[in-house]
Amino acid sequence: MNLFEKIFNYQIISRLEDSGTFMATSHERSWLKSMLLHPSARDAFREETFTKLQAILEPDEAMDLQEHFLEKAQSLQRQVIHPLLRPLRRYILQKKGIRIVYSLKGGRVCPEQTGFPYKLEYSMVKREWYLLWYHFRHRTFMSTRLEKITAATGYELMPGHKEHALKQVDRMLALPKETAVVEVVPTYNRELSRILYAFSCFEKDVTYDADNQLYRICLSFAQDEREYMLSKLRFLGKRVRIVEGEHMKRRMLETSRKALERYGAMSENDAR
Repeated sequence: MNLFEKIFNYQIISRLEDSGTFMATSHERSWLKSMLLHPSARDAFREETFTKLQAILEPDEAMDLQEHFLEKAQSLQRQVIHPLLRPLRRYILQKKGIRIVYSLKGGRVCPEQTGFPYKLEYSMVKREWYLLWYHFRHRTFMSTRLEKITAATGYELMPGHKEHALKQVDRMLALPKETAVVEVVPTYNRELSRILYAFSCFEKDVTYDADNQLYRICLSFAQDEREYMLSKLRFLGKRVRIVEGEHMKRRMLETSRKALERYGAMSENDAR
């Protein structure tokens, strides 16, 4: 392709983008049509959007994945697209209040509660959607799995309640967070991607010391996430060590001592 053809193609693409036109290849259309056959597709789109896409793609053939791919046995996957995602997202954008019914850990159903929806989050580790919301009655910031929510409806907030809820959410999000610096043992540098994946749900900053070949991960987390952070550190075992964060160091040392005592490698006097 010569220079004039490149300029001409660029001008066409720019004009199409300005007009809101999207160009799709035949392979992309076939892929999209095959994705619409997935059971979760109806939950991902509004009914009119889903019907329109089906009508547009009717002349195209769906991609035959069975001919080229062989799916082996896998663990049970949770539904990625939840039916409540669209209405909850709409309530958040419109800054409405919500009335929700959800179940607790023991299976007991919590009756209808009112609150202010703030954000939808997807955990890459647990592969689940969470609703972050402010509970009016308890005056606390809640994180509830969408899987546990059985019903959710929106309603218009009274004048002043919306501003009050936003202020409370901002105040709770501004609370100081704990930090800990974790160092990757150089022997396990090749497993850095696995280690970062374990910390994917936390705020982090990674630095690298080229002279000593050391990776350091600065982690930020809320106080109520401390135990979850410790479980991740225990899971990674000897691959990492805490270099900053006295409380986390003490807790990991306590865990190690209890494990050694349990298996008879350390007496109670040595532990003291």
